[in-house]
Amino acid sequence: MDGDPAVEHQLDSFSLTFPLPYRVAFIVILAVWGWGINLHFLHIRRIDVPALIRYPGRSSSSQLSHHHSTYRLASFLSLASGASILIFWLVTRRDPVRVIDYDWIPMTNLAALAFLFALPLRRFSVSHTGRSRLLWTLRRISVGGLAEPKDGKFGDILLADVLTSYAKILADLFVCICMFLFDGRDGSATARPDRGCGGAVIVPLIMAIPSTIRLRQCLIEFVRVRRAPYREATGWGGQHLANAAKYATAFPVVTLGAMLRGQKDGSPGLFRAWVAACLLNSLYSFYWDVTKDWDLTLFTKDRDAPDQPFGLRRTLLIHKPGVYYAVIAMDLVLRCTWTIKLSPRMDRIGDFESSIFLIQFLEVFRRWVWIFFRVETEWIRNSALGMGLNDLVLLGDLQGNKYQDED
Repeated sequence: MDGDPAVEHQLDSFSLTFPLPYRVAFIVILAVWGWGINLHFLHIRRIDVPALIRYPGRSSSSQLSHHHSTYRLASFLSLASGASILIFWLVTRRDPVRVIDYDWIPMTNLAALAFLFALPLRRFSVSHTGRSRLLWTLRRISVGGLAEPKDGKFGDILLADVLTSYAKILADLFVCICMFLFDGRDGSATARPDRGCGGAVIVPLIMAIPSTIRLRQCLIEFVRVRRAPYREATGWGGQHLANAAKYATAFPVVTLGAMLRGQKDGSPGLFRAWVAACLLNSLYSFYWDVTKDWDLTLFTKDRDAPDQPFGLRRTLLIHKPGVYYAVIAMDLVLRCTWTIKLSPRMDRIGDFESSIFLIQFLEVFRRWVWIFFRVETEWIRNSALGMGLNDLVLLGDLQGNKYQDED
């Protein structure tokens, strides 16, 4: 992750067609579609995601499956936003003045999406249980809370991890609201995005919130492990501290990025510090994805084990080994998109609103792919597929804690 750069001085062609509020809405709706595809594909692979996150199962065969309910919600949200942006295009016709004046249309769309998530119509949305569960989970993790394993701890971790990839989207949502309400007498949510709206501190603080949530969850897990009755089996909790340190590496990136934006003439020393912070955050996170979140052996001494593909693991449920290697490479590349700032030519391209949106989209895509393999790993940890005889003996006593130490 890196700081948001300044963009063009004038309202660019991309923003005339696809203003910031619609871009925020698009990414949010994309997340709903993505989750539906996650559920659907993993269901085909016989991985019970609802069981892993302790979500209530379907009580009747007449009820829609979880992924079909998600698709239905995504379809309704897409139709609502699609109608809104069509009206916006018809009214504004890409005229800069009209785009500025009619900013209330995309902002009304954002308000409608928020309403549908908070108070969805049962006829068109997911079940009342699903709505309540999502909102309750969001409330719990919003302050870094973490459920007990039996109450859906993995779901809390999964949602909080997803939010870290939406840090810039959350910041842009604040920017939309700030520009609409407070950005001067002629402020508009569809004007050139002012990522300094509200002051130089608020946007970086918002970007840091998801990492702060996960850091606190890791510390809660560390305290729980220290108090666990089976401490010898669960370990002393060092991995939770290491995981907390990984999320802490995001803070220098955000802070130094904000300081760089405040420098009119630039500062070579500050830029080098930002590059070092980005490098540490990206490589640490990449290592954790591969070794801890996915339980792959690429960076361990077991990479050459004879009973598994090189660098992977014995049990692969998602696809063939080639897919895992491709995903590892993709994860590394997309965690290092900030490197475009190191090239004088690419640096300018990275300042366009279209480029900023593309980078945000790629991060959301990376997280979507990450979910498949993270859920697969958790399923293996909590089933006989990934355990030996000794592990199975302990399973009834530990209730899953033996393998939760690596979250």
